Amino acid sequence: MADTLEAGDKAPDFSMPSTSGPVKLRDFKGNYLVLYFYPKDNTPGCTNEAKDFTALADAFEAKGAKIVGVSRDSLKKHENFAAKHELKVILASDETGAVTETYGTWVEKKLYGRTYMGIARETFLIDPKGTIIKVWKKVRVKGHAEDVFDSIPE
Repeated sequence: MADTLEAGDKAPDFSMPSTSGPVKLRDFKGNYLVLYFYPKDNTPGCTNEAKDFTALADAFEAKGAKIVGVSRDSLKKHENFAAKHELKVILASDETGAVTETYGTWVEKKLYGRTYMGIARETFLIDPKGTIIKVWKKVRVKGHAEDVFDSIPE
């Protein structure tokens, strides 16, 4: 289990297949990067979160920010999810779990008294030099995309 990442930490490198081809942290050098982790494609909260980021995608782009959503779903599931909901965000597939572990978002969860491992809904805002400038833990979907947008320096 990774230590908890915080603002001021160097963002850990990553390499994953995505809906726009392979993505690595260095691909975003010179841009802000919104790296958001979510549990599963086509579930209500995850769908709303992706749609909210998509609705603001052009505004994020205007601020020099790229958006990448990460889950352990397969690339094929991501492609179907993106097509079904007309998503404008990059969806990266972390099937091995290496990135979710590195970012500390693979956590023990409880539901109806059952304990299991899953992805915590968390977002990392990374500056153009690769430093984490803000972390959102235990994200509530409603208003989250707007909050992240407002946190990107002008």
